[in-house]
This record gives sequence, structure tokens and C-alpha cells, in this order.
Amino acid sequence: MERKHENLATPRAAGMAGVVFAILMAAAIVLVRIALPDGEDDATLDAGQRSGVRTALELVPFAGIAFLWFMGALREQAARAEDRFVATVFLGSGLVFVATLFGAAAAAGTVLGESRQQSPSFGSHFAYALLTTYAMRMAAVFIITTSTIGRRRGVFPRPLVVAGYLAGLTLLVAGTGLPWSELVFPAWALLLSLNILWGRRPAGAPPAAPA
Repeated sequence: MERKHENLATPRAAGMAGVVFAILMAAAIVLVRIALPDGEDDATLDAGQRSGVRTALELVPFAGIAFLWFMGALREQAARAEDRFVATVFLGSGLVFVATLFGAAAAAGTVLGESRQQSPSFGSHFAYALLTTYAMRMAAVFIITTSTIGRRRGVFPRPLVVAGYLAGLTLLVAGTGLPWSELVFPAWALLLSLNILWGRRPAGAPPAAPA
């Protein structure tokens, strides 16, 4: 009974953590994208933009924690059946993504310490480079490996696998050339998490016994 409860609880934990991560990550990306100038060396931040950056920086640590929980729960389900190569790439890309995400947040935070007369070009450009060039590439690898694991085990529906590969290729190839492409990752995580939660409800719970 205890083992069965564990098997049912882990996918649900992955689904809930993925939903939390997707919401927090999307909110942080939107706030930073709106607040920080992109490629404008002479731009300055007003009080509203600084408040947006500050709010985004408060959300990022919780988004990272939720992602680690999400990744751990997914890995628990795949560890017994997946080969070591794919599992290693899955784990490594997820950890590097979190590290670069936190680095981008720290770089974005440097603009808060600058005066209104100073240009926040270095902090903003460094944050964008970490987020769009490095973090999103690692996110692409994570999406592709997760979709591969789901396809091999037959636990993801075919449309979700195809959507995962398309999302991964978009982040891997398009990168900074596609504005707001960072939102592809939280959108995919939300789609996957809802599929996990939706799939567990009819299949996981036994039929109710008659009163």
C-alpha cells in the first residue's frame, strides 16, 4: 500500500511543481522583458521599471526551487527505465539551466544599484545574454531529453512529444532572434504538467466503492 501511494504521489508532485514553475517563470520573464531595455545603451530605468525588476528577482528563486522539484519528480519516474546517457543529459541540462537562470537574475539585479543617471547597459545586456543565449539553450536540451524519455516510455501522448521537440528546436535554433521566445519554456512546462495532472486523475484513482 505504501509503495502504491508513492507511485501515485510522485507524478502528482511533478505536475504541481511544474505548474508553479511555469507561472512564476513566465511572470518573471514578462516583468524583466518589460522593465529592462533590450539593446538600448542610453536607456534609464524609472521607478516603475525598477519595481518590476525587483519583483521579478523575488520570483526567480522560487521558480528555480519549483523547477528542481519538477525535475526531481520527473527523474524519479524515469530513473528505473531510462539509459544513463539520456538521464545524465536530462539532469545536467536542468541543473545548468537553474544555475544560468540565477546568474541572469543576479546580473539583472545590478541595475537596481545604479543611479538614474547611469546607463544599465552592462547589467541588462549580461542578463539577456545569460537568459536568452545560455539558459534557454539548456532549457531546449531539457525539453528534448524529457520528450525523448516520454516517447520511449510511452507515457506522453504523441502531440505532446511533437510539441516538445518543436519547442526545444525553437529555443535551440531561434534564440535571441525571436522576441519573447523565452516564454516557450514555461508554456511547455505548463502543458506537460497539466497533462501529468489530467492523466493521473482518471488512471490513478480506483473506482469508488458503492456505499
